[in-house]
Amino acid sequence: MSASIAMAESSRSSGHALLDGAQTAWDMLSEEQMQRHITTGCEELDTILGGGIHCKAVTEIGGIPGIGKTQLGIQLAVNVQIPVQYGGLGGKAVYIDTEGSFMVERAHQIIEGCIADLFENFEHRKKESLVCPDILQPNSFLANIFYFRVCSYTEQIAAVNYLEKFLEEHKDVKIIVVDSITFHFRRDFDDLAMRTRVLGGMSLKLMRFAKKHNLAVVLLNQVTTKFADGSFQLTLALGDSWSHACTNRIILYWNGNERHAYIDKSPSLRSASAPFQVTSKGIRNVTSNCKRVRMM
Repeated sequence: MSASIAMAESSRSSGHALLDGAQTAWDMLSEEQMQRHITTGCEELDTILGGGIHCKAVTEIGGIPGIGKTQLGIQLAVNVQIPVQYGGLGGKAVYIDTEGSFMVERAHQIIEGCIADLFENFEHRKKESLVCPDILQPNSFLANIFYFRVCSYTEQIAAVNYLEKFLEEHKDVKIIVVDSITFHFRRDFDDLAMRTRVLGGMSLKLMRFAKKHNLAVVLLNQVTTKFADGSFQLTLALGDSWSHACTNRIILYWNGNERHAYIDKSPSLRSASAPFQVTSKGIRNVTSNCKRVRMM
C-alpha cells in the first residue's frame, strides 16, 4: 500500500514538473498585445502583417527568383536593429545563407537607407546620435549581423544545431533569417521521406528557439511546379507537409510590373495582399496616391 502511495506521489510530482511552463490564455493574449514587431520597411505590408514580422513565430516567405526575397531578408536583418527609442527592437540578427545570395555591399546600402529614414522621421533625436556616435552607424549595424555560409544540407543542420548554444551566449539576437531553407534539400536529398523528417525536426527546433528566446524566425523559400487540375502550377517548394511547419506563410508575386505580398496562411492574420517595391534604400512603399491594400 505504501509503495502505491509513493508511486502516486512520484507521478504527481513529475506531472507538476512537466507543467511548470504552463500559461493561461489571458497571459498569452497580454504577451501578444505587448509584443513589438519588426518592420519590413513598407507601411502597407506592415499593415496586413499586423505591425510587421512577428516574434515568437516562424514566418515563411516564398516566391519566384528576382521577386525580392533576399532583399526582404536583408532588410529585416537591418530593421531588427532599429534602437528601442526609435520604435525598434534594438536587437541583432543571425543570417544563414545557403545560396550565397547575401551581399554585404547591398546590406550596407540598406543600412544607410534605414539610418536616413530614422533621421528624417525622428528629427528631434539627432542630438542623441551626436552624444552617442555609435548608435546609428553603418559599421555598428554590420557588426550586429552574424553571418553563416552553409554549403550543404549537413552544414545547414549543423548550423541550426549550433544555434542552441549561440543564442544562449547572444541573448540580444531577435531574428534568424534562413536564405533559403530549400536550396540544399532540393538538390542533394533523394530520400523524400527522410527529407520530410529532417526538415520537420529542423522546423520544430527553430520554433522552439523563437518561443524560448522571443525572436522571429524567417525562412525564405523557392518555388517549384506542381501538376494539378490538368495543368502545371507554381507552388512553394518542399510540398504540402512543409506548409504546416511555419506559423505564417507569405507569398511574393508579380502583379503586372508591381511586386505584391500575399498572406497565404496565418492563425491570426486575415488573408490580404499589399504592394511593395525594392529601391536603392531597400524595401519601401509603392509610390502611388491610391491605396492598394486588399483584404480577402
